[in-house]
Parts: sequence; C-alpha cells; structure tokens
Amino acid sequence: MGAFARWCLRHRKLVVIGWVVGLIGLGVISSTVGSKYSTDFQLPDTESTRAVKLLETAFPTQSGETDRIVVHVDQGTVRDQQVRERVETMQARIRQVNHVADVGSPYDPVNANQISRDGKTAFATVTFDNNGPEVDLDVVKRVISIAKTARAPGLQVELGGSAIQQTEQPSTGPSELIGVLAAAVILFIAFGSLLAMALPLITAILAIGSGLFLIVLLTHVMHIADFAPQLAALIGLGAGIDYALFIITRYRQNVQGGMEPEAAVSNAVNTSGRAVLFAGITVCISVLGMFALGVSFLYGLAVAAAVAVALTMFAALSLLPAMIGLFGRHVLSRREQRQLAAEGPHAPELSGSWGSWARWVQRHKWSSLTVSLGIIVVLCIPFFDLRLGVSDEGNGPKTATTRKAYDLLAAGFGPGFNGPFTIAVDTSASPQAKDVVNRLEEQLRSVPGVAAVSPPVYGPDQRAAIVTIYPTTAPQSVETEKLLQRLRNQVIPSVVSGTSVPVYVGGLTAIFEDFSTVLKHKLPQFIGIVILLSFLLLMTVFRSLLIPLKAAILNLFSIAAALGAIVAIFQWGWGASLIGVDRTGPIEPFLPVMIFAILFGLSMDYEVFLVSRIHEEWVRTRDNGTAVVRGLAATGRVITAAAAIMIVIFGSFALGGERAIKLFGISFAFAVFLDAFLIRSVLVPAFMAIVGKANWWMPAWLDRLLPDVQLEADDLHDDLVPEFVDDPVEPAPR
Repeated sequence: MGAFARWCLRHRKLVVIGWVVGLIGLGVISSTVGSKYSTDFQLPDTESTRAVKLLETAFPTQSGETDRIVVHVDQGTVRDQQVRERVETMQARIRQVNHVADVGSPYDPVNANQISRDGKTAFATVTFDNNGPEVDLDVVKRVISIAKTARAPGLQVELGGSAIQQTEQPSTGPSELIGVLAAAVILFIAFGSLLAMALPLITAILAIGSGLFLIVLLTHVMHIADFAPQLAALIGLGAGIDYALFIITRYRQNVQGGMEPEAAVSNAVNTSGRAVLFAGITVCISVLGMFALGVSFLYGLAVAAAVAVALTMFAALSLLPAMIGLFGRHVLSRREQRQLAAEGPHAPELSGSWGSWARWVQRHKWSSLTVSLGIIVVLCIPFFDLRLGVSDEGNGPKTATTRKAYDLLAAGFGPGFNGPFTIAVDTSASPQAKDVVNRLEEQLRSVPGVAAVSPPVYGPDQRAAIVTIYPTTAPQSVETEKLLQRLRNQVIPSVVSGTSVPVYVGGLTAIFEDFSTVLKHKLPQFIGIVILLSFLLLMTVFRSLLIPLKAAILNLFSIAAALGAIVAIFQWGWGASLIGVDRTGPIEPFLPVMIFAILFGLSMDYEVFLVSRIHEEWVRTRDNGTAVVRGLAATGRVITAAAAIMIVIFGSFALGGERAIKLFGISFAFAVFLDAFLIRSVLVPAFMAIVGKANWWMPAWLDRLLPDVQLEADDLHDDLVPEFVDDPVEPAPR
C-alpha cells in the first residue's frame, strides 16, 4: 500500500488528469447512449408468476403491461358528448401508437364498470405488447403525451400504473447539493482549513460522478431500477467522504507528528488506507451478497451500490494521495502550521477532549456499557411491528400524475380499483373448466372484501379465462393482503375441488405480495451469509474470535434500531409530515435487505477504523487498557466527524420526493448516528476494556490455518504516539 501511495505521489499530475479525463469520457459516452432504467420483478415459481405465464400464452396480444388513463369532470358527467368526443379521440390516437396492444374504453358496453356511479370519473386501460421491464419507456412517454392532449378546463386527465411510474424520475430537488454543502461545513469545522475541507469532497464527487455515468451504461446490460442512481449517490457520497477523511486525518496527524509530507502520505495509505480498503471490500461483499437471494430486482441495486463504493474507495487510495502531494503541508490550517513551526512535532489528537473521553469511558466501563446497550435495546422495540409490503402509488408525491390518478380512482370507485386481482384459469386442462369459471365468478361476488367482479374474458383459442376482481380496500392495506390469502387458501380451492382445473391469482398486487413473501423466507439465509463472511474477514484481520462476534451482534442491534425508526415514521406516522410523508404504509420488502447489506458494510467502516487503531496500539504496547484508550482517543474525532457528514448527507435525501429514497435516507442517518456516537464511542471501547486480553484470543491451531492479513504496516513509527503522562490509563486485566 505504501509503494502504491508513493507511485501516486510521484505521478500525481497523471493520476489527477486520469480521473478527470475518465469522468468526462464516461459522461460523454453515457449522454450519447442514454439510460435504460427498468424494474424487473421476476420471481421464482410463485402463483402470481404462473398466472403471468398462463396469460402470456393464452393472451399473447393482451398479456403485456396494463396501465390506466383516468378522466374526471368537475361538472356534468364523462358521458357528456363533448367530453366523450375528446376522450375517444385521444384513445383512438393511442391505439395507433406502436407497441400498444389494446385500449379498453370505458364507453365500450363490456367495460361499463369503468365509469363511476356518479358518472364523474372513468378510466381506460392501456395494454402494451411487452411486460414489465421490457416496455419501451419512449412508447410510454408517447402515450402520456397524447393522453394529456385531452385535458381541458373542467376535464382532468391523469395516468397511473407501473409503466407510467417508471417515467417519473425520482424528485431529487436540492437534496444532494444540501448534503454536500453541509458536509463542507462539518469538514471545515473539523479541520479549520479550506484545502483540507475540499480534498475529501473533490475525491468523493469525482468518484461518484464516474460511478453514476457507469451505472447509466450498465442499464443497457442489466435491469437497474430508476432510483438506483440516487441510492448509489446516497451511499457513495457518505462512504467516499468518510474514506477520504480517514486517510487525510491520518496524514495530518503524521505531519503534526514530525513526518515529511511524502512519508506522511505513504504512512497514511499504509495504515488508514488499509482500513479503507478492507472496509470498502466489506461493503461491496455485503451488498453483492443480495445475489444470494435469487431475486432479480435486487441485482441492479446491488451492482449500483457496489460500483459507487468501489470507485470511492479507489479514489481515496489513488486520487487523494495525488492531490495531497500537490499541496503538501498546506493541508494543515495556518494555525496548525504555525504551531508545528513553533512547538515542533506533537500529537494533539491524543491529548485533547477525545483523550479525556476515552479515559472517562475506561474508568466507568460497566456503567457505559449498561446505559448504551439499554438505549439501543429500547430503540429496537418498534422493529417488532415491522410490516413488509410494497407501497402503492398513493404514497407518491402529490404532484405526480400517478398519485393524482390513484386519488381519482379511489374517490370515484373505491381504493381497491387501484390494485385489482387477476384470476387466471387454465380452461384447456379439463372439460369442466367453463363450469369452474362460472361458479368462480358467482362465488367471488359474495366474498367479503370484494367490491366488484368483471365478467370472464376468454382467450382467442379458449385456452384460458380471466376474471378481474376489485377489493374494497387499498392495495397496501392489511385487509387486501388477508383477502389474497383467503382467495388462495379458501375460496378458490372450494370452487375447484374435485376438478383438475388450475386457477391462479395474479395481478400487480399479488406479485408484490409474493415478492414480499419470497424475501421474508430468504432473508435469514442472506443475513447468515453476510455475517459469516464478515466474521471470517474480521477474524482473519484481527486474529480474534470475540471482536468479529461482538461486531456482528452490535451491527444487528443498530440495524434493528434503524428499522424501528422507519416503522415509527412511515408506519406509525410519527413526525412523517416533517419530511413530506402524508400517508402511512408498509415498508418496502426490499428495504430491510438493502439496509442490512449496506449498513452492515458501513458499520464495518467505523469498526475497522476504530479497532484497527486499537489493534495497532495493542501490537505496540501489549496493554489492552492502554490500547483501547489510545485507539479511541486517536480515532474518536474523525469517526464522529465522518458520521456527522454521513448523517447530513443521508438526511438530506429525505427532502426528495421518492418514498423509497426517504426510507433509505432516514434509516441510514439514524443507524450511522447510533453506530458512531453510541456504539463506537461508548459501547465498543467499554466492552473491550471489560474483557481485556480476551479481545485478542484465538486458538493456536486456528491462527495457523488462517492467512496472514495485516491492516498495520510493518514500518509504523512508534514515536508518533507519545505516552500519556497525566491521568494514566487504568491497568488492563492481566
């Protein structure tokens, strides 16, 4: 690592120019080819998947994505001649659009239930010839444009559906800029130097810019959701500034300790840089572990997050040393430069407030452990009320056409019309199939929770039939979930009993519910894989069994507390209006997976940075108490400063309009706050002080089996860390 840093220093202009040229080149290429974001909800063999496959076979021209055009009049009814002419003209134009398979008009007698009872609201269905992620968004945008031409004073036209929603890019507003500006303020307060403030920001921004352009290119080779760039920026900005902050802080400490700038850079990369490399790899392993779930929707999110983290990590190890080489001692503030010239080498980070705090925790280790652990346990309580489910379009921004369409349908027809179930019957399987379809239609009309049932529609070759039912409750409500289970477990089995007719419940609401179920069942396996890999990595690096075990348990606590926070806000509604959330709902099923993968990795950043410095002191002194105090004193300031930056960046994303991004931002900010200010600053040092030498115990036979991986360089300078002469460290247990 030191040799690599020295190479970057010697070729610093080449490295800086290379990064700038790379950013510009990726930007030009990505703007030329454009983006192709798409959401792939393909699941393993679930009932909703079987329904989709049956419809694709039996209704080849009508099995594609189906969205809605909702019209509403303030005066009169939608049947008025002038309104009808405008709507039918619009529908006729949409039918002529390539890749539009069908438009189901509310004025067609067979679609009479598509006009509300009061006659003021109606909806047309638009069926594309492709499904889900295969729908060409340019076609969807053309449909939207034509539909809006029917608008007139007193005539509102809005569009809803998943394809329409994909065209509505997340509303970021000024959130990223606010986060960066807040990070700049914190960096300036921490360093007192404009140059030291700017270097981590420049490093992170160049890396994230390159990563976002690369993600655009990746949309052409794999399915990546449209909010993936925001997620990547969210993680990359926080992690990138943190990584650069860790290295530049060590560099400043080295220079203040008497090292020449070139040696200080080499030493910083050789020590903190190793921790950054290990932490970045851990984050990438955590997020890429989502591939083990076998759910294609998560693949693009995992790759986008891993790309952002990998580039920010590499930028911190290459671009940052090169830029430091351009400025040398000027990275220190003027006051620090004058102090160094007047007083000579010193290590202020060990004798300041964090040194005092570290010694206080050492003296009150049992009370520190008990109080901090109790707080975390209390904060985890809301987690046990977590309800997973895909939030519907009613949770979107009020300005979005999908939200307006949702509200119009809910007001005109009832909330269930926003999430109908599609009952697919394989009528080729038995001569009794048509009788089953008729009995099923009759039975469904009497099921509690069903608002309306459409007449059966048979495919061209009579091989399948569709019965559409509309619940009385919203797609994301608990009652709708119970209705789905009742249909599958009671109603349909009672109708098909004694026959061999396959009947499947599908539709977008059923797909989302199956998606939630699949993730619930696979989540324990995923958590186990990530924890095991992280445990093995930490065990190998620190030659300890207790440290990785402690890290895994505490990370699970912080993640549970983060999920508890979003349950309180987004499910219970506590303070929801403060961040622009006007409707509560379940938590997206992919969110716990993403939160676990990313926060587990990010928590390892602070764990590795703190414990690696403690381990460095342990190797040097062989005194556990001294090692814990000096490790916390040396890293506490940078860990809390880095956490404060992450918190403001993550928190700023809650200002955006996309609910999923708000969820990510709030949960990440809350978890990082707990992790840095409570777990790493209090709980971990208290625990390590209590257990003493057991922190570093490992069976000799296991130690021989593990590869030799070191975060500490062999050429560490002992004279950089002065002895404490006042307020001595409490002796560690022997």
